[in-house]
Amino acid sequence: MTDSNVQALSLAELTTHHSEKWSGFDSDVLPLPVAEMDFPIADPIRKVLLDMVTSSDLGYLGLVPELGAGFAKFAHERWNWIVDTSQVRVAADVGVGVVEVLRVFTQPGDSVLINSPIYQNFYNWINETRLTKIDIPFTRTGSEAEGSNPWVLDFDEVEKIYASGLKVHLLCSPHNPLGRIYSKNELIRIADMAKKYGVLVISDEIHSPLTFTPHEFTPFLTVSDAAREVGVAVTSATKAWNLAGLKCAIIVSQNDAIHKKLEEMPKAVHFRASILGAYASAAAFADGGPWLDAVIKNLDDNRFLLRDLLKDQLPTVRYNIPHNGYLAWLDMSSLNLGESPAETLLQKGRVALNPGSLYGEQSTQYVRLNFATSPEIITEAMKRIVSTLK
Repeated sequence: MTDSNVQALSLAELTTHHSEKWSGFDSDVLPLPVAEMDFPIADPIRKVLLDMVTSSDLGYLGLVPELGAGFAKFAHERWNWIVDTSQVRVAADVGVGVVEVLRVFTQPGDSVLINSPIYQNFYNWINETRLTKIDIPFTRTGSEAEGSNPWVLDFDEVEKIYASGLKVHLLCSPHNPLGRIYSKNELIRIADMAKKYGVLVISDEIHSPLTFTPHEFTPFLTVSDAAREVGVAVTSATKAWNLAGLKCAIIVSQNDAIHKKLEEMPKAVHFRASILGAYASAAAFADGGPWLDAVIKNLDDNRFLLRDLLKDQLPTVRYNIPHNGYLAWLDMSSLNLGESPAETLLQKGRVALNPGSLYGEQSTQYVRLNFATSPEIITEAMKRIVSTLK
């Protein structure tokens, strides 16, 4: 197997793993909740990790210009984004990065906007910083045609909230769990509103490298001068190259005033990251492109495999093929699986999925399924879901 021909690990191999996904359930449960992938790591990452461990290079994290340089190289190649590497900061993970940015720019009680259903830790970050949550949910009112995305955000309502004294808009871009990519025009409108009303936009872009053709991801900080004046991006190599356990993310600004404000973050924000994570992430961004492209091909096949299995075996389950990432957002309401379909599927089918209620109170009949695995495991998962209906 090479980086241009990546295949998912077998179930027998995966069950030996120590991660939460593979150790957090009984041995007879097929786990497809936690957002990590079941592929072997990229060769450039393996090499840097083995070299560092072999040479006992496991000390404290110092300055790591390779990380900013690697990200800048990747951003230029993939998105034509010229990144000012002097404004790339290190944090332990995206959650830490978001929380520390919030602590610099807000006071407890300030209002922060989210758009549910949304990655569950957004709620935890808001609670940790003692901010006041405002939610304008996405509605499923757009086109359901294949290739489109039915999830619509009411930007007129967003502007009303901006005008009411909002402090921060936490953007999930691309969106988890919807697999939705914001258009450039949508991001421009957000940036213009944020500048007009004095709102900071923090864009969580961790899933951005995993975008399927013909869809295109647009980094928030590239869309306009206004975006750079109001925006901070927080991202990481951890989702695209499956490095979550190595603990490293980056905080990116591209504006002198915001850069200066971010200098108020504690110095420890940098040093709490992992030296292995920093250099593995640098290698991923700089040299991990062939592996990433091969994995995206696997994921592309899997998202359509899931569509075909659902059409054949569970045609009433609503599934809009995601434009990004490896998370399927499934409406199970037609199956009458009770108040929590995920719990029913776990107990009766021995397949673990994320309950939709984690992402928003309106989503109790949804589940989130991780398809970053082998076709065999996806097929077995569908078999187990169907078995709960008998």
